[in-house]
Amino acid sequence: MKLVSYDERPDLLDRRDELGAAWDEFMYHDAVANVRWNQQYEEFPDLQLFLLDDEDRLLAESNAVPIPFGPGELPDDGWDAALEQAFAGRPAAAVSAIAITIGVEHRGNGLSRTMLEGMRKAVAGRGLTDLVAPVRPSQKHVYPLTSMERYVEWRREDGKLVDAWLRTHEQAGAELIRVAPTSMRISGSVGDWESWTGLRFPDSGSYVVPGALVPVEFDRERDEGVYVEPNVWMHHHV
Repeated sequence: MKLVSYDERPDLLDRRDELGAAWDEFMYHDAVANVRWNQQYEEFPDLQLFLLDDEDRLLAESNAVPIPFGPGELPDDGWDAALEQAFAGRPAAAVSAIAITIGVEHRGNGLSRTMLEGMRKAVAGRGLTDLVAPVRPSQKHVYPLTSMERYVEWRREDGKLVDAWLRTHEQAGAELIRVAPTSMRISGSVGDWESWTGLRFPDSGSYVVPGALVPVEFDRERDEGVYVEPNVWMHHHV
């Protein structure tokens, strides 16, 4: 396998579809990402990484941005804050992971650990010592009614974290800092949400939506559904 940056292989951006559908449809409608996502490739090409096999097939991608805050001042609106403040023109204090996307056909092969290590090397290449990540736990959607604060305390009998993605970060040396309660905010009309999910939302109230980590709140009078997702800040010392 070979890890390359967007700086080295800008052509790979047009091949991201090879990774398959990585997220539930509603996850593609975060307001900050709609504005900033493509900008990270142009402004921080060394932090956008692609993993290829020996036949030049795309296996995975990772995205990260430099941020003006360090592990001691991580904000509540974690993911949105990282992606927004990366472009504020302030000096970088650390780097924040934004996403690791493993191709649908290549999951379960330990590639997430490879991408994390690639991120760490990219951080070191910038002369920085801290990589933080507003982590989206991979199994939290199965327990949408459990608070994130309680969920991150769950551990297996062997002492390791129950959640596979949090566990991967911890085993790679990361420290779990705290929950970012308002990390992502996705808003849309009732019709938008029905289109994104294939469900119906006839009344105002809280609804459990497949793939969502917490319930989505609907207000029929305002014709609005709002999803505020908590993530988990983790810190890798590089």
